[in-house]
Amino acid sequence: MPIKVGEKMPSVTLKYLGADGMEDIDTDQLLGGKKTVLFAVPGAFTPTCSAKHVPGFLTHASEIKAKGVDQIICLSVNDAFVMDAWGKDRSAGHDIMMLGDGNGDLTRLLDLTMDGSGFGLGTRSQRYAMIIDDGKVTTLEVEEGPGLNNSSAEHILTKL
Repeated sequence: MPIKVGEKMPSVTLKYLGADGMEDIDTDQLLGGKKTVLFAVPGAFTPTCSAKHVPGFLTHASEIKAKGVDQIICLSVNDAFVMDAWGKDRSAGHDIMMLGDGNGDLTRLLDLTMDGSGFGLGTRSQRYAMIIDDGKVTTLEVEEGPGLNNSSAEHILTKL
């Protein structure tokens, strides 16, 4: 059963390509004491993710942060190198942290996996967005099927 509103985010170590190379990031430290908008996509460089999902959050990043959000994170079951390259390609800069869940550990613990094997993607993340306050989920919007509605930046703005 997927994580629910009111529950604490799982504690897991993810990988991030920072200025000094590959870094471990612990979700407790990353999310503790902060208000975070985290959105997840099935894959870096995929059509809807690249053309709509990330650009929406880039367009609305200042509005989202003006509502008290400390950080915006894009999560995908891709490695940190791919997420870094995708962030550069999309000009994410400091507006969105592009975070890789390379082994799918967090995605599995959240119970938000999807089977993308029909497209040659293997096990990936469902498309969703959540608001996390000090490590606790306060809003969770999961897409019921293909498309971008519930997890869009525009929709998340209405929840802040």
